[in-house]
Amino acid sequence: MSVQTNIENKLTQQLNPEFLEVINQSHEHAGHAHGSVDSHYKVVVVSNSFDGQRMVARHQQIYKILAEELEGPVHALVLQTLTTEEWQQ
Repeated sequence: MSVQTNIENKLTQQLNPEFLEVINQSHEHAGHAHGSVDSHYKVVVVSNSFDGQRMVARHQQIYKILAEELEGPVHALVLQTLTTEEWQQ
């Protein structure tokens, strides 16, 4: 299973998102020390599980869910975390 698929599956299972987009941006970092095929991702996740949480807590929650990927192939992770209400605005 690909790193991207693992990320999508874990976030879907843990956060039950209204919207989830995982974008592999590794090709933009070719030639960097960590510019492998599965090293850089952007994640946009909209979930009501973020209700009442500050941005830092949301990101920490995702880092915990994706700890295995962040210890392995994923070098960089850009996060956009929103509640459903924030997404609709």
